[in-house]
Amino acid sequence: MNATATAESTSPTAPAQRILQRLILPAEVSPDIVPLYIEAEEAHSRASSGSLGLRGEGLSSSRAEEETVKSTSARTRVDVNELSERYSVRIPAHSMRSFGTYFNAFPASYWRRWTPVRKIRLSVRTVGSGQLVVMRSTARGSLQRHTTLDITADGQQTVDLPLIAFGDGGWYWFDAYAGDEDFVILSAEWTADADLARTEGTFSIAMTTMNKVEYCLENIRTVAEAPALRELLDVMYVVDQGSDRLNDHPEELAPLQEALGAQLEVIEQGNIGGSGGFSRGMYEASTSGSATYVINCDDDIVIEPESLLRMVTFADFATRPTLVGAHMFDLNNRSVLHAFGEIVDPWTIQPALPTSAPEMQHDFAQETLRSTPWLHRRTDVDYNGWWTCLIPTETVRAIGLSLPVFIKWDDTEYGLRARRHGYPTVSLPGAAVWHVTWADKNDALDWQVYFHERNRIITALLHSHYERGGGVLGESQSIDIKHLISMQYYTERARLKAQADVLRGPDYLHGAIGTTLPQLREMVAEFDDSSAKEGAESFPAVRRERLPRKGREMRAPHRALLPAWTLKMMMRQVAAPTTELSREHPQAEIAHQDAKWWRLSRYDSAVVSNAEGTKAAWYKRDPEKVRGMLVETLRTHAALLMQWNSLRETYREAAERITSFEAWERTFAENPAPVRPQDEARSATASSGGSGGTAA
Repeated sequence: MNATATAESTSPTAPAQRILQRLILPAEVSPDIVPLYIEAEEAHSRASSGSLGLRGEGLSSSRAEEETVKSTSARTRVDVNELSERYSVRIPAHSMRSFGTYFNAFPASYWRRWTPVRKIRLSVRTVGSGQLVVMRSTARGSLQRHTTLDITADGQQTVDLPLIAFGDGGWYWFDAYAGDEDFVILSAEWTADADLARTEGTFSIAMTTMNKVEYCLENIRTVAEAPALRELLDVMYVVDQGSDRLNDHPEELAPLQEALGAQLEVIEQGNIGGSGGFSRGMYEASTSGSATYVINCDDDIVIEPESLLRMVTFADFATRPTLVGAHMFDLNNRSVLHAFGEIVDPWTIQPALPTSAPEMQHDFAQETLRSTPWLHRRTDVDYNGWWTCLIPTETVRAIGLSLPVFIKWDDTEYGLRARRHGYPTVSLPGAAVWHVTWADKNDALDWQVYFHERNRIITALLHSHYERGGGVLGESQSIDIKHLISMQYYTERARLKAQADVLRGPDYLHGAIGTTLPQLREMVAEFDDSSAKEGAESFPAVRRERLPRKGREMRAPHRALLPAWTLKMMMRQVAAPTTELSREHPQAEIAHQDAKWWRLSRYDSAVVSNAEGTKAAWYKRDPEKVRGMLVETLRTHAALLMQWNSLRETYREAAERITSFEAWERTFAENPAPVRPQDEARSATASSGGSGGTAA
């Protein structure tokens, strides 16, 4: 429908409005993130009966791909010179700008599902004449024009918008069109009746840091320079567990401490991992402060400050106390979204993608929100990563702190635990941070694999609904076999230790939280596959008697043949002797992305690069190691299978105790920050009356 814009009513009887979301432009004007905020062309829906839309319009698959490429390459770019303001934008004459973008479209379906809001108001202040077109989408991604506002004079335009029809998905946004002269959007706000909010909360931040001083200082600075955040902030707790500490940099920390005052507290403690750092921040926020929420944040992120405001506001309006998570964009490819939501596969207890959000690493610079149908369906999640996640402090007091598991699975388990106690998690579109992804990390092969394996099994013991954990142990055994035939003996040794430690029961977890990592690092020297050097040139030249498969391309075995193939490969691993030449020279150089188990299993030795491309290790087949570890993995998995029911009861009975404030208080006390020579020198200077470092 068409409408003439009018000024907002100032009737004293009108319900007070509260801002849910406001229009924002990039704080840092960089071309790679501009598409997340504003676009410069009209979009057409690709939703149809086909999965991508274009096929449903009669185009072949190849033709559909060609049309997608054409529309992407022809996209008009917004001139970064237009983006000099944070909350307003000037639209050049005879141009259009769309705010149907990740950070500026309004996620109507999420507000419809998780809050009592059933009507919102869009208020836009403008200068000049032009046209505003309010758009909406359906859960299928169909784009629909809702209202057109013809603007002939400066002022504020308002339109009330229903949320009734967004049960399964859909967004609101507006497009702006300039006429013969520039058209200015001074501000735009999405609001709702303020009395629908359950509370008006404040928040604390729990940021864990370890030797990432520059990242951490920049995030403190971002908070310090955001007045709207400061109004709601109780305390920013920075839990420093590193050897290079914030207090070692007083010239940078002191001005921030002065600016934030009591709103910044730096806590130094021993390295007890992410679970220990976040638990400390959650503990302080839930006992020392008055915050309604605590927001767990990684240190190595770039924050979009508006995201924190949106998370707090959404939590205030949520029908019941709710964990509200931010999405993660790739810090090194900043238009790329890691995932739109994550669940836990109930059978295997592995992170998985919901059917409603089937794609990882979605690039908004290539496929916009408006033209990507699956982004319009609401995605419900089991948990949100603690790169940034809001947790009500009443939830923390009710269900406890993190499991004492050092790293990995702490956030996942907490989301599952919270849901079991009636506290859902929402990954909120329009709230996001930038973080380095783990696509180029080695955490499936290095010391971190211990925590992946142990903590996944513990999570299954606590939360699996299936007898003996469903597919967890079978998949774990299969992964062990793959590592053994891949000559990844350090990785397998760490996994075997993890399985044995699960069998020890839950009460050792707190005591081992500060000692397990040093043990894992000590093991590195025992294995060739974990003894990395700078590159392939650090090892003897490649020499081999013959090529596997007579030089033909290697492929993964067919699923139907996999059992027989695996048995054959394992027999070779445990029985076939290695040659003297393979012990003295690697048979191949293999890039990390090519180092698949079915490829490595065919060699007796190979130099393999790591995920970061910074180092390489010389893998060497060792039948004796394989025989010993094979026996051990069969024994530990048999023990886990036979003892599953009793272990499940033991872990579930202990869960409340080991996540309690009292248990963590003892662990904090037992793991103080190590005293270093520079700390002693600083203390001596301070006691003699000299100038000391920044006090935390």
